[in-house]
Amino acid sequence: MSEEVRQYHEEAAIGKTYDLRIAKRLLKYLRPYWKLAAAALLLTILTNGLISTQPYFTKVAVDDFIEPKNLDGIWLFAFAFFGVFLFRFIFSYIQEILLNKVGQQVMYDLRSEIFAKLQRQEVAYYDKNPVGRVITRLTSDVDALNELFTSGVIDVLGDLVIIIAIITWMFALDWKLAIVSLITVPLLFAATNWFRKRARIGFDKVRTRNARLNAFLQEYISGAQTVQLMNAESKAQNRFREINDDYRNANIETIYYYSIFYPLVDFIGAVGISVVIFAFGYEHLSGLSAAGTAVSIGILAAFIQYSLQLFQPIRDLSDKFNILQAAIVAAHRIFIILDMDVTITSPKEPKRRGKAIGNIEFQNVWFAYKDNDWVIKDLSFKIEVGESIALVGHTGSGKTTVTNLLMRFYDVQKGKILLDGVDVRDWDLHVLRSNFAVVLQ
Repeated sequence: MSEEVRQYHEEAAIGKTYDLRIAKRLLKYLRPYWKLAAAALLLTILTNGLISTQPYFTKVAVDDFIEPKNLDGIWLFAFAFFGVFLFRFIFSYIQEILLNKVGQQVMYDLRSEIFAKLQRQEVAYYDKNPVGRVITRLTSDVDALNELFTSGVIDVLGDLVIIIAIITWMFALDWKLAIVSLITVPLLFAATNWFRKRARIGFDKVRTRNARLNAFLQEYISGAQTVQLMNAESKAQNRFREINDDYRNANIETIYYYSIFYPLVDFIGAVGISVVIFAFGYEHLSGLSAAGTAVSIGILAAFIQYSLQLFQPIRDLSDKFNILQAAIVAAHRIFIILDMDVTITSPKEPKRRGKAIGNIEFQNVWFAYKDNDWVIKDLSFKIEVGESIALVGHTGSGKTTVTNLLMRFYDVQKGKILLDGVDVRDWDLHVLRSNFAVVLQ
């Protein structure tokens, strides 16, 4: 199936595309809802800012209440702690609603625009592009963009905010211990960079094979009768098994990268915490505590929590990058459809409008669906008003093609088709087709 192979390679080529211009173009769809997006961003910043205060509350609880066994003000402290996390819950709840509302609105607008474009697209487009492939644009690719708007860009900014907030808190509490805590961060960035590159390759394979699978399913399910007439069920099953196997292997490869990355991040995090505990223990065992320069137990507890919190957003940034990549590739596919020229349109100044008399004439018409594989060669005939004619011929001889050309589902390569003495290409397209009634077999 040379056409299937062509589509597969085209999908693969698209998968390698990363164009910031596409990202800028996507902002056009976000612009009508910028107020909701801005509110969601503000709530994300506030929520992540509140998250970064949790370890400091632990520090205060240990140093000011637990260690000295002090009960004065503990109820006020507990109330403040509860209030912070109550606001965190409220902000997070509203943020999720706003983000998903923005995402759904953008998806609605995109689907509407794509569907409107597909309705205007000439029939020849569907001869070259399987319906399953087109449906993938309206479903999977649009869903990828929804992920971008609901858990992509804004969450990336939120992760950056919490990383900055955590590092600031750590240096404010103890700058020496903060430096010790950040020793393992370069290892984490190296692991994240490895995962980002490998996972992107895996995701590209998954997307291209998914489009290939959808195209195959559409073709063989819609043509099930033909497959059965040709006794080709076994051949179709074997071919589907190959494509399905490729799709499964691509998903397994992606899972493999996840299975390495997440345990590796946890291990690096554990190493980081071990270094913090060792530095704290060394400070005490070396007698620094007697000099009054050692960090407190509360600060140690806070640093352990900050270390755990720091690794989470750094790890999430890698996932968000893959969401961004998937969205860019999906947007590229969608924009290919939206940017395609509709070649069969009404002329700017139609020569004829209104009801036709009904005189039809083909003048030396040549037409081929593909290259120079002519279906109609130098065809000429005339039909006067009131005449009834029959076109007779074997399958593929061009009978249906004559009807398609008359109503400009396709345009001829050579010659002319006249309706009431006017080339059908000079008629208003809507008016032209409204003059015909077609009953298919």
